Amino acid sequence: MKLKTIALAAAFSVATCLGTFAASHGNKAKIGMITTLSGGGAGLGIDVRDGFLLAVKKFGEGHVEVVVEDDQRKPDIAVQLADKMIQSEKADILTGIIWSNLAMAVVPATTAQGKFYLSPNAGPSALAGKGCHQNYFNVAWQNDNLHEAAGAYANDAGFKKSFILAPNYPAGKDALTGYKRFFEGEVADEVYTQLGQKDYAAEIAQIRASSADSVFFFLPGGMGIAFMKQYAGSGVDIPLIGPAFSFDQGILQAVGEAAMGVKNTSQWNKDIDNAANNDFVASFQAEYGRLPSLYASQGYDTANLIISALKKAAVSDADAFRAALKAAEFDSVRGDFKFGSNHHPVQDIYVREVIKEGDVYTNKIIATGLTNHSDAYAGDCKM
Repeated sequence: MKLKTIALAAAFSVATCLGTFAASHGNKAKIGMITTLSGGGAGLGIDVRDGFLLAVKKFGEGHVEVVVEDDQRKPDIAVQLADKMIQSEKADILTGIIWSNLAMAVVPATTAQGKFYLSPNAGPSALAGKGCHQNYFNVAWQNDNLHEAAGAYANDAGFKKSFILAPNYPAGKDALTGYKRFFEGEVADEVYTQLGQKDYAAEIAQIRASSADSVFFFLPGGMGIAFMKQYAGSGVDIPLIGPAFSFDQGILQAVGEAAMGVKNTSQWNKDIDNAANNDFVASFQAEYGRLPSLYASQGYDTANLIISALKKAAVSDADAFRAALKAAEFDSVRGDFKFGSNHHPVQDIYVREVIKEGDVYTNKIIATGLTNHSDAYAGDCKM
């Protein structure tokens, strides 16, 4: 597999290179980005990558070198690439992983070697609690969070009995755990599907036969597209609830009309009204010709967090750099941003509704599901 090095500094003008950051600070970092760029779920990794590189272009060029590789959504490939990033490429920081099973394979080995890992997506419970580490930061969420907000929304919507399903991997288990933690009603059935599954006829038959008044599902990427299309064509009219991962910008265009009106939960949306988010949405559209997704926003915030820390400390001064990351003094697209004691965000999580703007399917925020929300595992983290 050929390593692709993105020499960002060469792409920009001397005037940009002499901006405030470059003129005042000499700190540099090499970042190894391992993400999914091919096969199932590639859209998620592409969006994380594009959001990250946009932030580097706007705010950190000349001080950040990014090496990008494709993990193909395979844990063994991700581990090989992480070793290569650390041993051969001499990366200071690793980032980029989308899938929790890959994160579980890579993150502990990375931090054990004294390197920093910043997650722009995967947030498995095992790394938020007893498996936390001082060099591991999650810039997105802990896996349960958006699902917890969905459970809270289901209560507010008056649902009493939910059929719940998710893929059988760490994030899927965290998803259903999170939903059940906040949902006060009865679970009609709890079903785990295969990761990457595309045929949901059996699960839809189970939903049809259940006495559920609602369906909560977590099926990211192509899994969600397949399920939504099949569900819409099945004639089953039980209301759906989900996290943003099944109703994100790229997925919605593929699902189309079947997604209209569905409520979903997210810590970000393009209509959060602050200067950083407005600039991000406009800049992303100008750079890539498409609306940004949840994943793009997370990549963007992750890069800006790293850049903000480099303004204060060199990565080689691990204690100072860690403290700078913890302070999180950057303009997040989410507005106020802070870390909890286990280096996971404490943040608002919103309820969104799928709408159509012209010819584009998208989301709008209709409520705040959980306010200033942390995660259930922070108390188990001993740092």
